[in-house]
Amino acid sequence: MRYNFPYARPGQVIGLLGGSFDPAHAGHVHITREALKRFGLDQIWWLVTPGNPLKEHGPAPLDQRLAHARDVMQHPRVEVTQIEAHTGTRYTAETLEALISLYPGVHFVWLMGADNLAGFHRWERWDWIMENVPVGVLARPGDRGQARMSKAARRYRAAQIKGRDAERLRIAQAPAWCLVNMPMLDISSSEIRERGDW
Repeated sequence: MRYNFPYARPGQVIGLLGGSFDPAHAGHVHITREALKRFGLDQIWWLVTPGNPLKEHGPAPLDQRLAHARDVMQHPRVEVTQIEAHTGTRYTAETLEALISLYPGVHFVWLMGADNLAGFHRWERWDWIMENVPVGVLARPGDRGQARMSKAARRYRAAQIKGRDAERLRIAQAPAWCLVNMPMLDISSSEIRERGDW
């Protein structure tokens, strides 16, 4: 099973950015590059999901999304993967459990947008994620308030690392999370689909 998985050695810090990437676009590339810098990550793996349990309608075929994502995201420290298709996991917590088991000694950091943090308490076993994997949150200027007032942010307020100390996330033990402000590109996958560009 492991031959389909990216390589990481013990001691490395790997950021995980999950999503349907339907389609991947310059905004995903931008936050990936920013996360590499801000959190001092060794690599980032895009986890292109077979399907999103929180979305009613399924995405475009996985092979199509993977091929497009690999065209869009070209960086020597970023891997576009279909890990969830290989592990057979459907929820983030299950995927993280599988990765922690498959990569002993590797330090994983879960990456998400501030909009996801606002609704994070609706994710399956969201509190397990917070308790087991440090979380890096990337915020547009307008998304900060809602994220900071979210159930997850309030419950884990004592575990927050200040944005100016974002690189500490790479060595932090969970629970630990950090919200960093960054300029965002004003583009979304849904807008691209609505325009018929995908």
